[in-house]
Amino acid sequence: MITAMAETITTTIIIAKSIAITIITTATPMLMTANNPKPQRHAAPGTIGSGDDVPAVGSNPISNSEAATLYRLMTWLSPSFPVGAFSYSGGIEWAVEAGDIRDGASLRDWLGSMLTMGSGFCDSVFLAHAHRAASSGAENELAEITELAASFASSRERRLETLTQGKAFIEIAHAAWNCGTLDRLIAACGDSIVYPIAVGVVGAAHEIVLEPIAHAFLHAVVSNWISAAARLVPLGQTDSQRVLAALEPAVAETATRALKASLDDLGGATFRVDLAGMRHETQYTRLFRS
Repeated sequence: MITAMAETITTTIIIAKSIAITIITTATPMLMTANNPKPQRHAAPGTIGSGDDVPAVGSNPISNSEAATLYRLMTWLSPSFPVGAFSYSGGIEWAVEAGDIRDGASLRDWLGSMLTMGSGFCDSVFLAHAHRAASSGAENELAEITELAASFASSRERRLETLTQGKAFIEIAHAAWNCGTLDRLIAACGDSIVYPIAVGVVGAAHEIVLEPIAHAFLHAVVSNWISAAARLVPLGQTDSQRVLAALEPAVAETATRALKASLDDLGGATFRVDLAGMRHETQYTRLFRS
């Protein structure tokens, strides 16, 4: 009986070893396949799903200079960059009190006008021309553009807003990211450097391409407007992001239009926005400086 039991145990061990060897033999190729996937099949080039619009991982790494450009733009035009933008509403505070802005939909309409027909477009034009003049070394032209941009402020508070942010932007960029030509360009501009001129000049001094600067600048401006409105209406975080998302096409279109515009194309038709900026000066209760 003992001999029979021993034979049974031995047979069981042999079967178990056989199963283990089979599992290992089968699993090993599966693991190798998972770690080394076969190339995916793609549709014909240029067709939907072909993957032509999605670069392969690591196929087009950005250069060090491109990484530095992206880093600086993200920093300079971030809400955390200390130019004091959070202190200004661009007249939105009065518009909320007057009932012009009541919710996300009315805010979107108001900001759409500011963006496409008001200070958003005009500031982008000034930024573009200042960048080009600074890049080409046309210091006399840069001085004229700077003077014209400062004169475009429609109210005392609007002038305070853009001059204060311009000065802060220049001072901080000069202290942290100074470069050889920046001092000369700042001297050419004089004392009245408004915010868009400051961004254009600093971008040119660092030889950053104009197009991404214009788009990033408008995104920063619109984001600050929405941030102010979120505290005034008030709006929740989700509704604020819905407004920002809805204005995405207008931001892109305005930046593109401004890059093609001449100084003769400057002008606006946002009379209610201008009145809001003027009436905010005598508003009884205020959270913002404009």
